[in-house]
Amino acid sequence: MSDQQQGSIEVVVGRIGKPHGIRGEVTLDVRTDEPDRRFAPGTTMRAEAPAGADRRPASLTVARARWHQSTLLVSFEELADRNAAEAVRGTVLFATIGHDEVPEDPEEYYDHQLIGLAVVDVDGTPLGEVKAVVHGSAQDLLTVRTPDGRDTLVPFVSALVPEVDLAAGRVVVADRPGLVTPFPEDATGDES
Repeated sequence: MSDQQQGSIEVVVGRIGKPHGIRGEVTLDVRTDEPDRRFAPGTTMRAEAPAGADRRPASLTVARARWHQSTLLVSFEELADRNAAEAVRGTVLFATIGHDEVPEDPEEYYDHQLIGLAVVDVDGTPLGEVKAVVHGSAQDLLTVRTPDGRDTLVPFVSALVPEVDLAAGRVVVADRPGLVTPFPEDATGDES
């Protein structure tokens, strides 16, 4: 039975960076908007070593987490010293969350909550369906599959996506030519 069939889903929450100090503490490349929630002491997460790496722990349990300037430093129960910390460098960490769990901030969403939602314009005209969420360095993007089979990218910002209604199963996009709807000259197929 898969995680989704059991009502839970795995999400990437971080990647282990370089060791910090000699007692097994590591830096963490945070991949979650809720690091204090995901890296609370006692939390156990699945650990996936990079391809070609030596055998590493299949799971790690947070002993302690603290912020040092803008870097999250984490001690795991399984890492006793700097050598152990260096051995897990590059490991990706996964947390299991309930399929119905929501972020603490009402303006944030998990990817699985958005994928599959209907996309409509501000007048309610269907534009397609959210197929994926692309996480960019500047902003996130929604991949919208249009009824004619095209995939378009919509910046996930309030000016272009003014409403996400999970209960109604829809996302409102302030569409304009060239965003989801093609430019008029592209829609007619004119090759002038």
